[in-house]
Amino acid sequence: MKLGVLGNPGYPDLADLLARLGRVAKANEISLYLHDDLIDAADGVPYAGDLDSAWPDVGCLLTLGGDGTLLRGARLAGPSGVPILGCNVGRLGFLTSIPLSELETAVERVASGEYEQDERLALDVRLQRSPRRPRSDADDEGEGDAFYALNDAVVHKSGFARLVQLRVWADDDELGQYSADGIIISTATGSTAYSLSAGGPILVPSLDAIIATPICPHTMAVRPVVLPATARITVEIDTGAQDVVLTVDGQVGSRLHEGDRVIAQRAAHPVRLIRFPGQTFFSVLRRKLKWGDVRPPEVGGKRAG
Repeated sequence: MKLGVLGNPGYPDLADLLARLGRVAKANEISLYLHDDLIDAADGVPYAGDLDSAWPDVGCLLTLGGDGTLLRGARLAGPSGVPILGCNVGRLGFLTSIPLSELETAVERVASGEYEQDERLALDVRLQRSPRRPRSDADDEGEGDAFYALNDAVVHKSGFARLVQLRVWADDDELGQYSADGIIISTATGSTAYSLSAGGPILVPSLDAIIATPICPHTMAVRPVVLPATARITVEIDTGAQDVVLTVDGQVGSRLHEGDRVIAQRAAHPVRLIRFPGQTFFSVLRRKLKWGDVRPPEVGGKRAG
């Protein structure tokens, strides 16, 4: 089996972690292919080559980090159909399926095929630049016009806390004109991320739906809307907008200008996340987000009330 490995190069115990991975790979006849930024920490680890040389002919992509590392891996693996095993070496790790203590066991189970795959809807996010504004080399530097998102695409202010004027459509039907700090276009997977913090609903990840969640809207008449996965969401930057940006999965994005449009719709390829029998969405929700825990807090070692 070929196992691709992507991780957080800033993890302080990365060398020891890769050594552990090397031992279990050797014992199970697994060929490791490491992302470039891990190779310096892999001294003495018997890896087969760099990840680019084997991509996409790997059986699985292992991400070593938190949710941010898994989201980074999703942009790589999702369009190629490669399943992802997320190992949490961060703090929360809501999307990751295993803790660090179970790394060896999980890799062995993947090698033997003892796992299940969850298909998660992803977003294809594209920019439609306004024909009214001239484009310069400075404007385009470091920007892209197409993105792949597992969690969300967020249109928001990057400067002073002023309201953004937006017009929003679902297909050809105008939802309305939003005056808010921004808007979050989220998948069901991303419903427990930024959208939840902004007052959006929690959706079971298997649900085919897209959420449009306004960020601190100026009026009570604008609330989150759940739309079918077939919907195409268009957000247009209205007049007078300055310092507005698009951020995708909290990691990549582009600057926006008056008249620009952000168009988000279901991506052609879902993200495939590996999970093991017994792992369910609500068990993770209870364990990591303390969902449904209404017990009174402890006072002096005892439960209050």
